This record gives sequence, structure tokens and C-alpha cells, in this order.
Amino acid sequence: MNQEIINRLAVITDEEREIINGRTEIDRKRYTEGQELVIDSKKMLEHGKMIRIRPHTRFVHFPRHKHNYIEVIYMCQGETTHRIDGEEVVLKTGELLFLNQHASQEILPAGERDIAVNFIILPEFFDTAFQMMGEEKNLLRDFLVGSLCFDPRYASYLHFQVADVLPVQNLVENMVWTLLNDQPNKRSINQVTMGLLFLQLMHYTDKISHTTESFDQKLTFQVLKFIDENYKDGELTELAARLNYNIYWLSRAVKRLTGRTFKELIQIKRLNQASFLLLNTRLSITDISVAVGYDNTSYFHRIFRNYHGMSPKEYRDKNLSLPFPEGKR
Repeated sequence: MNQEIINRLAVITDEEREIINGRTEIDRKRYTEGQELVIDSKKMLEHGKMIRIRPHTRFVHFPRHKHNYIEVIYMCQGETTHRIDGEEVVLKTGELLFLNQHASQEILPAGERDIAVNFIILPEFFDTAFQMMGEEKNLLRDFLVGSLCFDPRYASYLHFQVADVLPVQNLVENMVWTLLNDQPNKRSINQVTMGLLFLQLMHYTDKISHTTESFDQKLTFQVLKFIDENYKDGELTELAARLNYNIYWLSRAVKRLTGRTFKELIQIKRLNQASFLLLNTRLSITDISVAVGYDNTSYFHRIFRNYHGMSPKEYRDKNLSLPFPEGKR
């Protein structure tokens, strides 16, 4: 992260100065008026605001607490140790930690050079990110759904070990910079940036760790990860062989866990990828059909229309204003 940003976040806050001067625990009134330590968004956010950043409070043990908002922590420098629903998570430089509203968190004392920034975010801020992610099932979408409905079946946290992923680092830095400098239109800018961040993170499922899963959660993740990586030609027989499950049992399990058949999940992934290619490349519709796994262009046209209510050409024309060269449609 840019050193100027780190220097601004590293400044000793009034709260930290009180701790240095002898306070041995956090001042609960800074965070809540209630008896239980549930950090209140009304204490953290100005009226009408949906997102804010603040430096993580150092030098003190932060006792077990919950939030009535979604918290995202980015480690700018150093590391912090968190206990989330009894699991220990060490957040290192360049890594992201998403916390659900139902998660119980405890944080061990951080040193002066351990610089983390906390994003305090109301759930409605993520509306744009939802739209940008599309309707296919993925771990981030499920996480947000769990946050919105306080459903404990969903992951309590997502830990992204993405320090080596430059686009992710750039997007996080852009959000921090925009919020620190109070840039005009910062809400719209950051909602779109968060959507772009999620689209990037969706490509790095191998870099996610999260709450210890039940068998059903683990299987769902394995199925969706396989589809993400093999949507063009992936077969249920191949997945069953990889996981060493009976194909008929696996087929029923996929339907029970996702509400869709394996074939339907593959098709949704292909059509969402086709939509992305229509709007972000100049590939012909025939080339896009083949790229997502459909050699029969007529069949691709038919299922695309059934899914989107319009043909691929109509979808491209409606959603994209950039002109395309002759012969590329």
C-alpha cells in the first residue's frame, strides 16, 4: 500500500493515546450503549452514511464482540491475530478478512507497526456488488446473503490470502484513498469498486479460508469450485470420480444443497460467462458460444433467449453503447 496512506493510518488516535497512558481495556461507550458488546453502526457511522473506514485500535486486547454491520479488515502492514467463533485467524500484510454480522470476534493486542484498516459497511451498500456478480451461486454471494439474513449456516468469515494479487491490492487502495480524502461521489465510486473487488476475488477461490465447514458446506463449495474452473466441458462423472462419490448420490446431493441440478448450474455459469464476454470483448457471438462450451450456435441462441429474454445480439445492443466493427456481431 502507498506509504502516504500507511503514514496517515499509523497516526496515534485519541483512543490509543488513552491506552498508552494507562487505560487497560477498551472504552465500551465508544462502541455501544448496550450491555452486550455488539458494536453499533450508529456509533461508527455518520447519519446517512453506508461505509466508513477507521484504523484498527492497537495496544489493547479487544474482547469478544459482534457487529450489527459487515466489517471488512485489510492488513496494510504487519499482522493481527483474531479469534472468530473459536477459530484463530492470523491476518498478514495484504490480506482481507470479511466478517459476517453473526460472527463473534476477539482480537489480540497489535503493535505500533501493525497497521490495519477496518471498513464499516451497512448491508445495503452491497446492492451494486450483487448486481455486478450476477445470479450464479458463489462463496461471496452466499456470504452476503448470510450477512443480510443473520443465517448462521453461512460462513462467519472469509479470509482472502491475496497479498500477491495486484488488482485486488489496487482496488482496496483505491477505496481507502477515496474514503480518506472524502472524494466527491465517493459512495458511487466505492460501490462500483467493491463490485469490481468481488469480481476479482471470485477468481481466487484457492486463496480463501473460512469457517470450519459442515459436510454440506464443504461439498457445496467443492461443487461450485469445480463448475467455476471447468464450466466449458466439466461433467458430473468427472467430479464424482475426483471426490470418490457415487454419481447418482452426488447428483441428488447437488440438487438438495443448491436447489438446482448439476446441468443447470453448469448452464447458468456458461450463460453468465457468455454475458460477460458479450459486454467486455469484441468476439463474435459464434466465437463466444464455442468459448463457453456450446458448439451448436443455434442451441446457444435458444437457451440464451430463455435465460435472458432476448437474443445474444439484443443483449449486447441493449447493454453496450460501444460500436462494433462490421462482421463482429
